[in-house]
Amino acid sequence: MRRTAVAGVAALLAIVSAGCSSAPEPQRFTDARALADAASAATLAGHTAKFTADVTTGTLVSHGQGQAKFDPAGTSLSMTTDYVGEPLELRLVDKTLYAKVPESARDQVSDHKAWVKVSPDGTDPLSQVLGGSLAQLAEQNDPARTLAQVRTAGTVASSEETTLDGASAEHYHLTVDLAKLGSQLPGGLPAEALTRLGDRGKTVPFDLWLDQQHRPMQLVLDLTPVMQATGQTGVATVKARYTDWNSPVTVNAPAPAEIGVLTGG
Repeated sequence: MRRTAVAGVAALLAIVSAGCSSAPEPQRFTDARALADAASAATLAGHTAKFTADVTTGTLVSHGQGQAKFDPAGTSLSMTTDYVGEPLELRLVDKTLYAKVPESARDQVSDHKAWVKVSPDGTDPLSQVLGGSLAQLAEQNDPARTLAQVRTAGTVASSEETTLDGASAEHYHLTVDLAKLGSQLPGGLPAEALTRLGDRGKTVPFDLWLDQQHRPMQLVLDLTPVMQATGQTGVATVKARYTDWNSPVTVNAPAPAEIGVLTGG
């Protein structure tokens, strides 16, 4: 009787052990398109997030922070950045980018208004000098745009289960073929850069961390190969970190009465 009981316990432990060892691992993606689709859907389901952004180009480092709302019609975000060398507030709403002019420069704005619209093809001085770069910078903090770049030009090299700031994460190592992106280049990379590269430096590393719901936690795009291919030294990276998913976020366009036209240099 005792031998039978021991055998029964041993069999039960074997069944439990087998059940534990056969538990499925969290799903990881091997195809860039499937990865981008899942993360895009999770981003929309997450509704809102807060973010930080760092752009490094050689010895120049800029930092930004902000918050975003994700919607199928487009992402809205507000952020502050020192990308132009001093604090600058940007808002992207309904696919229109607004910049808050520092008080010291408002004598160059019609009626001394606080805000101006910024467009890559605008005719005002700010748009002509920085319009393309600022638009890329704002859009690069939109995960939907970054994931669209992955979908179009990405390849998954490998992946792993890891942690980020103490939280479980899926870490994907990818490469992005910049030549396949056309005009949709990452923030901080001027369009004319590709024309100088020839066949060099067009494939760059890209790292993406997702949480257990496949929402972006962090992304790092390494543009150092582009710098090296053009004979420059140092590193060039774009890094964004996303936190506080589904937290209260308010992003509105400036009131029309606050928007002027930049006329000075």
